[in-house]
Amino acid sequence: MKGVYLHGLRFINIILVIIGCLVILNGCGEKSITKYVKDTDSVESQEDAGDEAESEKDSELEEMKAVLHENPKAVSENVDMWIPLVLNHCNSDLIGGHSIDEGFLYWYISEYGEDALTPITEEVLKDTQDPEVWYQTCGQSIHVLWNKYCECTGIEGYELENVEYKETASGDETVISFTGDINLGENMNTVEYMDLMENGIFDCLSEELVNLMTGSDIMMINNEFPYSTRGEPIPGKAYTFRADPTRVEVLNDLGVDIVSLANNHMCDYGDDAIIDTIDTLDNAGIAHVGAGKNIEEATEPYYYICNGRKISIVAATQIERTYNYTREATETTPGVLKTLNPSKFVEVIKNAKANSDICIVFVHWGTEGVYTYESDQVALAEAFVDAGADVIIGGHTHCLQGISYIEDVPIIYSLGNFWFSSTSTDGVARKETGVSQVKIKSDGSIDFLFLPCVQQDCKTYLVTDADEKQSIIDWMNAHSGIAHIDSDGLVSKLE
Repeated sequence: MKGVYLHGLRFINIILVIIGCLVILNGCGEKSITKYVKDTDSVESQEDAGDEAESEKDSELEEMKAVLHENPKAVSENVDMWIPLVLNHCNSDLIGGHSIDEGFLYWYISEYGEDALTPITEEVLKDTQDPEVWYQTCGQSIHVLWNKYCECTGIEGYELENVEYKETASGDETVISFTGDINLGENMNTVEYMDLMENGIFDCLSEELVNLMTGSDIMMINNEFPYSTRGEPIPGKAYTFRADPTRVEVLNDLGVDIVSLANNHMCDYGDDAIIDTIDTLDNAGIAHVGAGKNIEEATEPYYYICNGRKISIVAATQIERTYNYTREATETTPGVLKTLNPSKFVEVIKNAKANSDICIVFVHWGTEGVYTYESDQVALAEAFVDAGADVIIGGHTHCLQGISYIEDVPIIYSLGNFWFSSTSTDGVARKETGVSQVKIKSDGSIDFLFLPCVQQDCKTYLVTDADEKQSIIDWMNAHSGIAHIDSDGLVSKLE
């Protein structure tokens, strides 16, 4: 027995010598060999542990299914036991990417009752977890619930920035309306005409159009000028606009809730005028996107919570493409958010979508006077859709452009001039324009509409004559891609 033992030792010594030689030849020491062996063991151990943990989770899910099958009220009867299980098995999609914990779920139960946890638990047991279950259970999306939880607890206060709860005319849908360019700049013939009218702006828009705007749950326009009495026009720029800050009352009269400042006239009178514009809108209670006193402000989305869903709106401008009169904001200077290179705006869209149910992109792009949307607009739209846009509203061209879809996202490439001036680059004083509407249904689906309007001289009216309305719709259909507008203005995707 002793001889066998010694023979074994000799064999082990020989092996160790060989290993030692190999170590020396490879320029490594005993510690490296030990580390290699330990690392290999560690990787195998981690893999084994991962497989074991996954197996345990699968077993736990099967047990949860069995318990719920036997007793559908098991969750509400013992929420303390089920809450950790829900947290352990929910995925990021179900919780909207938010850092929910036990505190959130106990708050949720306190608000909506213990029975409200059962559908969430049942959803956790499915292979594909649908966040719509929150809305179906309590009438609030997970993004809205998280917002309310942050309000109640005071945690993550940044989640509450630029968020507005908005009452709607109907509990079944949220109506958001959009117009093209509006210009209240001094010395514009439209503004001079308005100043002569007894009823001001109400003599410049038809009654039907005013009712449509003021009756919308959210009304958004392109604010194509700064509000200020300061600054000097940019040297060398052919057209510069500036309105007295008191003109902002026109927007309140028309029921405007939010404006885009991302356009090629926001910088016409310099930094002071941009700052005055933001202060004027803030004082008037009108939200704004697409520009700011610095780049952080310029990139901020604005959120509305309506009928239990959270809607984000973001804006940027592609213009100018060749000149540089319109400056992008920096960390220390005011300006707009640009998207000639879409990388920065794409991140803005991704962030907005991650924190909302529906993301609406409002973009200033295209070529003035060109009725057909162009390849660079399509390329930008594709990037926006990839980033999470649900609807894209375009403007800048001073004329209508068509509608199309990318995937299932509707895009109107330009709404044209809404109420801008009574002249145009092609000498035509009558300009077709329109109002786009986004109607968000209770199931989260979107209806997209185009409602024809006309600016004739210094007045804009909603087209009510059937023949005139159909004529504009026919023109739009002829200039659109895979989209069709019916006689009521409802847009659908062509297959």
